[in-house]
Amino acid sequence: MIPCNVSPASEEIADFIVRYSPRAVDSLYELAQTRCVNLVSQEYAIVHAPLSGVLPLSFTQHTYSAIPKLYGLQDTTALEATGILPVFSQPNLMSTGQGILIGMIDTGIDYTNPLFQNPDGTSRILRLWDQTIESENTPEAVAGFQPFYGTVYSQEDLNRALASEQPLELVPSTDTSGHGTFLAGVAAGRQIQSPTTFSGAAPDAALAVVRLKPAKQYLREFFAVPPDADAYQENDIMAAAAFLLGVAGQYQMPLVLCLGVGTSQGSHSGISPLAMQLQALSGTRGFACVTGAGNETGFRHHYFGNLSPDQEYEDVELRVADSTSGFSMELWADVSELYTVGFVSPSGEVIERIPMTVGQETTISFQLDATRILISYQITESSSGRFLAFLRFTGPAPGIWHIRVYPTLFVAGQFHIWLPMQGFLTEDTGFLRPDPDITITDPGNAPLLLTVSTYNHVTGSLYIHSSRGFTATGQIKPDFAAPGVEVQGPGIPPGTSRLSRQTGSSVATAITAGAVACLFSWGFTQGNDTTLTSISVKSILIRGAERKEAFRYPNRQWGYGTLNLYQAFLLMRE
Repeated sequence: MIPCNVSPASEEIADFIVRYSPRAVDSLYELAQTRCVNLVSQEYAIVHAPLSGVLPLSFTQHTYSAIPKLYGLQDTTALEATGILPVFSQPNLMSTGQGILIGMIDTGIDYTNPLFQNPDGTSRILRLWDQTIESENTPEAVAGFQPFYGTVYSQEDLNRALASEQPLELVPSTDTSGHGTFLAGVAAGRQIQSPTTFSGAAPDAALAVVRLKPAKQYLREFFAVPPDADAYQENDIMAAAAFLLGVAGQYQMPLVLCLGVGTSQGSHSGISPLAMQLQALSGTRGFACVTGAGNETGFRHHYFGNLSPDQEYEDVELRVADSTSGFSMELWADVSELYTVGFVSPSGEVIERIPMTVGQETTISFQLDATRILISYQITESSSGRFLAFLRFTGPAPGIWHIRVYPTLFVAGQFHIWLPMQGFLTEDTGFLRPDPDITITDPGNAPLLLTVSTYNHVTGSLYIHSSRGFTATGQIKPDFAAPGVEVQGPGIPPGTSRLSRQTGSSVATAITAGAVACLFSWGFTQGNDTTLTSISVKSILIRGAERKEAFRYPNRQWGYGTLNLYQAFLLMRE
C-alpha cells in the first residue's frame, strides 16, 4: 500500500471522489491502495493517487462522478430591500449574527481589512485554511477532519500578525482576486461610519474562511478549461465544507456556509457528490448552506432537444469562435432515453453517427482541419442513472458546427446539452438556438440547499444573466431572488480602503448567507428556536418572500419571490 508521503496538492497527484460505507473504511484503503484518503463526510472520501498511474484519464476507467468537476466564480441599500436593516433596529429582534459562524469557501480573504476586525483590532476570523500555501508540517486535525495540504491559521495567529508591523510576514495568506474578500464583507463586514457608512448583512457574526487552491493542470486538460480561468476542484470544495463543519463543532456554533462558486457540468438534477454531501447535512440543527443560481442566462450555453417520433435526428447548431482552443460539452437525457451523435464540420465534412460501445471511448479526426473530438457514452451514469454523452473538442475549426443527435432508444425524445459555464469558454461560442431555462449551476440544483437568483434592488428587475430554473428533473429552483446588482462591499483589489460595487450571483448568495445568520442568531443565540435547520430556514424565508401581483409563483426566474427577512420574522410572530 502506498503511504501518504507527498502533498495531495501536488500537480503529480490525481484526486478522485469515492462513495463509501462507514462500515467499510478499511476496505476503502485496500481498494485505493494508498493511505492518502480523506473522509470528508459519512458518505464520501477523497482518494489521492500518483498521476502517472491513472493517465490517460478516462471514463472507461473511472466513473463520471469520481472525477472532480471544475467550479468557477459567480461573479447597503441592498440590506434595506431585503428587510435586513429593519431587523437590526427592532428592539425585540436586534439580530445581527451574534454567536453564528459564517463559513466562506472562495478565493480567500484580506484579513487585514478593518471590516473583519473587532473594534479593538483583533480578528473576527476564527480559522483560515489557505489551500495554496504549503507548510513543512501537515495541518492539525480540526474536530476529526484532517487537512492533508495547505496551511491552517488560528485566530491567535491572525491576531499576532495584525499586531505586527508586517502582518503578511507572519500570515502570508492573501486574496489576489478580491472575490472572496468582497463576499465576506457583504455577508459579515463590520458596521462602519467612516469614511463611508457600510454594514454587512450579519456584522456581528464570526468568520471561518477557506482559500481554494487552483485546479490542477491534468483536470483542466481533461475538461478543456483554459489555463488562465479561475477554476477550482470539486474535491477541494468538499474538503473545505468538512473543515468548516469541524470549526463550527470545535467552537460549538451554528454554521452558515456561503458558496460563491458553481459549475455547469453535471446532470443539473442536484446529485453531484458535492451536492449530496451538503444535502446530507441539511436536516442538521444549526447548519445551512446558501448557494447562487449562477450567471448563465444569455450566454447561449444550454440547448434543449425535443425530437418527434418520426424524426431521424436533430441538428444542433453550435457557433465556435475563432480563438477557441478547445472545450467540452455534456449531453444528458432521462433514464428511458439513449442517443448517439454525428457531426458536420464548418467546412462540410460529415462524420456519421458514432456507434455506442460499452466501456470504450472514441476519438475522431477530420481530414480538412485539425479538429479532434472525443466521445464517451455513459449509458447509465452511476450517480443519476441518466444517459450521458461527454464530448471534448480539441483544436475546433471556427464556424458553425452541426451536432447530429440520433435517438437510439426513443420514449419522449427530449435531451439537454450544456456547454461549460461563463469564464470556461470563449465568449462568442454558443448554440444558435439556445434555451435560457434550466441553467442553474450546481450545487444550486440540489433540492434541500438554499438557492438564490439575482435581481436589481434599485429597479426591481431581474439581473439579465441570472440563471433560470427549474432543475432538469422539474424541482423548483431557485428558491427566491436576492439583490446582486451593483452591491457595495470591500474594495477590489484587496488592500484598498475604499468600497466598491460588484454584480453577480455570488453577491446575492453572500447577502442571503448573512440573512440566514441573522435568523440563526435569533433562533440559537437568543434562544427563540434551537431546532432551526437548512430546510426549516428555507421554508421560513420562502414564506416571507415578497411577491408581485404581475407574476405567478413559483417561477423559473424569481422562485417564490424576493428575500425579505423582516417580513419572514413578522409571519413567524403571527
